[in-house]
Amino acid sequence: MTIAAHTPEGASSSAPASTGPQPLGEREKAELDAAVSDLVAGAAAWAAMPLAKRAGLLSATHTAMAAQAQRWATTASDIKGLEAASPLVGEEWISGPYAALAGVGSLAHSVAALAAGKSPLAGIKTGTAPGNRVRIPVLPHTAYEALLLHGFTAEVWLKPGATASDAVKKAGLAELTPKESGGVGLVLGAGNITSIPPLDVLYEIVANNRAVILKLNPIMADMMNVYLAALEPLVTAKLLRIVQGGAVEGSYLAHHPSVDHVHITGSSATHDTIVWGPGTDGAARKAAKTPLLVKPITSELGGVAPIILLPSTWTKRDLRYQAEHVATMRLHNGGYNCIAGQIVVLSADWPQKEQFLAELRAALERTPGRTAWYPGSEDRMSDAAACYPNAQKFAAGTRLLVDITAEDDATYLEKTETFSPVLGVIEVPGSGQAYLDAVVATVNRDFLGTLGANVIAEPSVITKLGSGFWEAMAELEYGTIAINAWTGVGFLTATASWGAFPGHTIDNVQSGIGVVHNALLIDSPERTVVRGPFRPFPRSFVHGEFALFPKPPWFVTARSAQRTGKLLAGFVGKPSWAKMPGIFISAFRA
Repeated sequence: MTIAAHTPEGASSSAPASTGPQPLGEREKAELDAAVSDLVAGAAAWAAMPLAKRAGLLSATHTAMAAQAQRWATTASDIKGLEAASPLVGEEWISGPYAALAGVGSLAHSVAALAAGKSPLAGIKTGTAPGNRVRIPVLPHTAYEALLLHGFTAEVWLKPGATASDAVKKAGLAELTPKESGGVGLVLGAGNITSIPPLDVLYEIVANNRAVILKLNPIMADMMNVYLAALEPLVTAKLLRIVQGGAVEGSYLAHHPSVDHVHITGSSATHDTIVWGPGTDGAARKAAKTPLLVKPITSELGGVAPIILLPSTWTKRDLRYQAEHVATMRLHNGGYNCIAGQIVVLSADWPQKEQFLAELRAALERTPGRTAWYPGSEDRMSDAAACYPNAQKFAAGTRLLVDITAEDDATYLEKTETFSPVLGVIEVPGSGQAYLDAVVATVNRDFLGTLGANVIAEPSVITKLGSGFWEAMAELEYGTIAINAWTGVGFLTATASWGAFPGHTIDNVQSGIGVVHNALLIDSPERTVVRGPFRPFPRSFVHGEFALFPKPPWFVTARSAQRTGKLLAGFVGKPSWAKMPGIFISAFRA
């Protein structure tokens, strides 16, 4: 076990190898107890800290984080076995320091606004959505974003019945009552995306008035020193301690009497082990509804994300571009994303169905190869292949496409998050509104989880469907819905809420409980709705879409992704109009 309030740069942060779970010794317990004790003091100091000083601390964290951006991206790339010159290193820039910097910077602005007596939502013009919902535009939130992400928008839809005036008044969450401490929270960090642990820590501190002990996933052991340096102002303020270890350390902290709350990003199986306990005893407790963990827990746990295609007449370039779009949804980060698209839903009656599938197969084959770096990936692929012996293999057998026919049972793919490069295809008959309504009913009923859903449709189709399209989106029970974009864009949008659709419980947790990110500190978010251009610039303009965005740098086929990602992280670390031309030049070389 490694535990630190500060570790010198260059020191080893790897957890020692272990042949299996070992009980904690008295020394290890004492170290963890001391870390928690520091945080108890830090939580009290945070409760006494004026909002303006809080905003300053967050701004200092932003500065410290920006200084670590190169080291951050390099370390993450090494963990994942990426070659230094690979375009895929761009994923580590964008999903790592870029996302984290955007998050802490936006939170700092929100807290500064509150310190000045203003709501983080002041000046934002709200709208309405079907089902007596208020929608709050959150992207673009600045003039920089309006140009940098031209053509992309995001809205947070509130739960039915919440009013716009209440949203403005309640924006700020625990920062509205800063003297009411949330105590100490445990964050069990994700093992796949390097911005997740810092973003979860920041949300606990700001939105919930908690000091945080972060236990790293062992996969991310080598990020320890990066995180300590990037988050140094929080460590110095005794708002953060970072520890390493495995399930034993995690369990000890989760049940620690001075830890008031637990947050996990991971799998439902891990969640259930924490809440109910392991093995048959845990299953018995779950059946009896007598949890082992008797303190609140929030979670983000993934699921089976649909990619819904609405039929119309696409050009050959549309077919190729959207095939690469779908491939990105599955293969980004090697396929190890909680929000990875897992099942493509097509109309059985779409005349271009076979053309699209041919393009999809080609995209799966030509996308740059990479190491299967996440533990258990090959076993999960083998399980899928065993369920579907006719599945097609691509890229030397490292990717699987399961085209489910009427004779196949779709249950395994619909109910199992494969967390590997496995992509399924199912068909639903029909066209127009009837098809869309049938698809919404299918994915709501049959697919595991509610974290995110993707919808791809020509703008003319959305226009033709009119209110019926948006009513269908309101019926789609997912925490993030992305229209002509990947739900990953919602993850990257600091001002958007991120989490499962509300309503899950600890005994039926699905994709989790609660939200994170949400840098405008919006109360009662139900979902985020992202919208992007159906075509990249310049074809977007040619076909009537006012969008200047080229092929996105998060596409797995974007050749200039590494440079664009680095430039984006540099921009969000220190925004300047002078940096815009370089970003656009690089992006247009994708």
